[in-house]
Amino acid sequence: MTPEERLAEMGLAVPEVAAPVAAYVPAVRTGAYVFTSGQLPMRSGELLAQGKVGGEVTAEEAYACAQQCALNAIAAVRAQIGELSKVKRVVKVVAFVASTPDFTGQPGVANGASELLGTVFGDAGVHARSAVGVPVLPLDAPVEVEILVEVED
Repeated sequence: MTPEERLAEMGLAVPEVAAPVAAYVPAVRTGAYVFTSGQLPMRSGELLAQGKVGGEVTAEEAYACAQQCALNAIAAVRAQIGELSKVKRVVKVVAFVASTPDFTGQPGVANGASELLGTVFGDAGVHARSAVGVPVLPLDAPVEVEILVEVED
């Protein structure tokens, strides 16, 4: 089963690549690796939520945002390599969570991205990860995710 077929089983699809919000590109390929820029939880040009996790945004909403960020990262990767079956390994995921000072559930929020990648890519989706709490993200997004993948030549 292809990654796209696994997404379809989940009722999801690879979205169009979101336009950058500043002077950068969504992803860069160098050799056997694709590095994505930080992806916001955009769907159809709109943020899924705004604000701080632990404040205006619940952990559950932030989990869904992290999942959307991962979908957007997958789209950026596919734009570089053509088809997702060329992904050999998701190497690293970095999740930034804009949260209130007392919120400590960043790893649970980041699971939205990690669990999606694991489902879509199977064993190749198992990765190293950082989940970092930050005071603010672009456009007041609650979550931003970047990924690094190894691809076939």
